[in-house]
Amino acid sequence: MRFFSDNAAPACPPVIDAIAAANVLDTAYDGDRWSRQLDGRFSDLFGTEVAVLWTPSGTSANCLALAALCPPHGAVICHREAHINNDEAGAPGFYLHGAKLLLAEGPGAKVTPQAVEAILAGIRNDVHQVQAHALSITNATEYGLTYTPDEVAALGEVAKARGLGFHMDGARFANAVAHSGADLADLTWRAGVDALSFGFIKNGGMTAEALVFFKPELAAATHYRRKRAGLLVSKGRYLAAQILAMLDDDVWRTNARAANAGAALLAKAAGERLVYPVEANEVFLRATPDEAASLRALGFDFYDWAPGEVRLVTSWNQSEDAIRPLADAIAALP
Repeated sequence: MRFFSDNAAPACPPVIDAIAAANVLDTAYDGDRWSRQLDGRFSDLFGTEVAVLWTPSGTSANCLALAALCPPHGAVICHREAHINNDEAGAPGFYLHGAKLLLAEGPGAKVTPQAVEAILAGIRNDVHQVQAHALSITNATEYGLTYTPDEVAALGEVAKARGLGFHMDGARFANAVAHSGADLADLTWRAGVDALSFGFIKNGGMTAEALVFFKPELAAATHYRRKRAGLLVSKGRYLAAQILAMLDDDVWRTNARAANAGAALLAKAAGERLVYPVEANEVFLRATPDEAASLRALGFDFYDWAPGEVRLVTSWNQSEDAIRPLADAIAALP
């Protein structure tokens, strides 16, 4: 009956089993046999050489990625609704030692090439103004919309032409991939993405995210930044084991498809109440305070969002039988 966040979902059985299997003596930090597999496994997954670091949170993955792409005196372009702007308590400024966020507009929290160019056009190329050094997008976005490979590539072209590093916040990257069916390479490095925060926690993981560098040289200094930030977990094998378990048999993709299917069921029931198309596992719908209260009175838990809007999030472990009561309740609203 809880639909307020996929962060609240349990870890999936393969992750729990992997943690138990890693509960043996091994080298500390990231020198263990699980951590040492990450570069190779993700290189195979994306079809290119990558360097991968585990991190214990999405915020840390995002900020370490941006720190590799933007100096303290620079700026990162992102959407006004981006998680790094609204939901990370100023962490980017902290990890980047004062770098600024430049905020773009766009429907559904999607950044467009035109929005990036508009921001850049307003910056004089002199020492008196902060210069943009990186672009960050979220896929799926904060409103559950996904970028196509062509949309990412168009942004990648702008980033390359303007000398910007290109980061993708992929807290729900698995859901975006499950929706689009796009090739992983076409959504990332072939489209110009330099760094991806590949989210696992929302998708059935427990305490591990993967920071994927498509320019492996960016990882060298990031190892030091991760340690300096207090994020180098001494028993890193437990984090690496979680990630590897979700790569095995495409568990990450299976879980995302299940969560997306649940959201699609709610979207069908919502009909014209939908605020945005449902392309991942988030559903935004119009509901008056009284209507939201009536749903809560039936035992359903969710976030109020903008005035007159609520957000529902489905998770990997919620079956159709678990979601159907909420779908029926939404359909029954007057």
